[in-house]
Amino acid sequence: MAATEGQLRYTAPMRKPIWMSTLLAAALAASMPAGATDKDELVIGMTQYPSTLNPNIDPMLAKTLVLDMARRPFTAYDVQWQMICMLCVTLPTIENGLAVLEDLPDGKQGIAVTYAIQPKAIWGDGTPVSTKDVQFTWEVGRHPQSGVGAAEFYRRAYKLDIKDAKTFTFHFDKVTYDYNGLGDFNVLPAHLEAAAFAAEPVEYRHRTRYDTDSTNPGLYFGPYRVVEVKAGSHIVLEPNPTWYGDKPFFKRIVFRAIENSVALEANLLSGAIDYITGELGLTLDQGLAFEQRHGQKYDVIYKPGLIYEHIDMNLDNPMLKDGGVRRALLMALDRQSISDKLFGGKQPVAATFVSPLDWVFDDALKTVAFDPEGAGRLFDEAGWKRGPGGMRQNAEGQKLSFELMTTAGNRSRETVQQVLQAQWKQAGVDIRIRNEPPRVLFGETVTKRKFTGMAMYAWVSAPEHLPRTTLHSEEIPTQANNWSGQNAGGYASKRMDELIEATEVELDRAKRKALWKDMQELYLADLPVLPLYFRADVFVLPKWLKGVTPTGHLNPAPLWVEYWRRVE
Repeated sequence: MAATEGQLRYTAPMRKPIWMSTLLAAALAASMPAGATDKDELVIGMTQYPSTLNPNIDPMLAKTLVLDMARRPFTAYDVQWQMICMLCVTLPTIENGLAVLEDLPDGKQGIAVTYAIQPKAIWGDGTPVSTKDVQFTWEVGRHPQSGVGAAEFYRRAYKLDIKDAKTFTFHFDKVTYDYNGLGDFNVLPAHLEAAAFAAEPVEYRHRTRYDTDSTNPGLYFGPYRVVEVKAGSHIVLEPNPTWYGDKPFFKRIVFRAIENSVALEANLLSGAIDYITGELGLTLDQGLAFEQRHGQKYDVIYKPGLIYEHIDMNLDNPMLKDGGVRRALLMALDRQSISDKLFGGKQPVAATFVSPLDWVFDDALKTVAFDPEGAGRLFDEAGWKRGPGGMRQNAEGQKLSFELMTTAGNRSRETVQQVLQAQWKQAGVDIRIRNEPPRVLFGETVTKRKFTGMAMYAWVSAPEHLPRTTLHSEEIPTQANNWSGQNAGGYASKRMDELIEATEVELDRAKRKALWKDMQELYLADLPVLPLYFRADVFVLPKWLKGVTPTGHLNPAPLWVEYWRRVE
């Protein structure tokens, strides 16, 4: 599953003078949890607050950053972009015998993959992490109205065999190239969550104890556990005494949500926070300016990664359903100029959803070029001709007009948004800006496809991450599936479905890369979303903070928080 770095609707705040941001920083500092300045405490600033703490509902990056300190996935990608075991003992492979091909009743071939849970893994209330939790999580995921994402994973994992308290086997109905990855399977504590789910599965997303009893130690088994939650403000973590790995250094970690990125920087300079996380912190333009002014006092790390900034379009909108209109919208944008002027050319323009850093990237593919004249011809052909004031309208006098949404308070995004609005106006397209706080945009508006026009945000993915959840027609969020899909635009292409399904089961790397090429070409032809650029994350660390290693993909630095240290 990919993750949104954030997702909706309220008027964008006016740009504040820096002195107003400083006053805001002082006010936030006054509301900090007690002891925030101790040397054994780390205060992290990020631009979003999670819409939920349940690991399987709403794939929001803000939640991932917190939970990666408080739990561990079975498998993850490390800083070298290689899959490793975390909660499991040994990564199953066909070669080591823990993954075994098997014939299915319908004559097709599946695979049985066996995992062993870390023997010392214990929930924070002393209950062992066991196959009871695996069984429960699997049952929740397979329920059609649970609201859990990664529906395709639970469909493919059609059978579960429990070997003993710590060993289990998933039987999958197909052999995929990432057959041993359990990145979409986040184990839940059955002894705490079962009652919330059994009461009424369709209401589980509202009754999960991760939100109704967030500080219950039994919800966490990682190096830290959540001990304090103030919705929209901060989350506090302290060491988990049942953690089985290396002892973490900090006695207290505070995540502070400061949704205005200017205020985020002011909080760092005032001492209200220690560290701005790169995954959800300053934008590249802010980072470059910050390093020029304060680089001698902080370590500034730039990490290019698999972070795809794009514009989702609601394809139920009749105007956006027209592929010619979508292409004209993209041709009317000077994306290279945006990258050069705002980001120093350090954020490459995206041709499709595949990053040039990924081995499956098709380097022969050409990005859609800035071509205002060509865009005008396409608009004309689609029936949208210039009318009064140069704005486009159809024969009935309806204006070519869209609403463009993004995360409120993100200064860089709001700047890009204004540039897009101006460039589209030159092409005769009317754009109305309406932004929302990230927890609303991602937790409600995009998730439930409530945006009427366009929504600008980013997907963060793993290496060679198949876009099933974002592009397959079966992943369109609906009330029937309790909004569990991630194909928020509503893209439905039989050919794309076929390519995704064929790529998924192709084990030969060369043949698989050819399928990826076809997938990228189709994406570029259909333009289900408007590609913008691939982002570089900016990590701003105090000189004394060591051990933070950016990854550039879906599994972020906090997964290795036990190695973070304060070194004076």
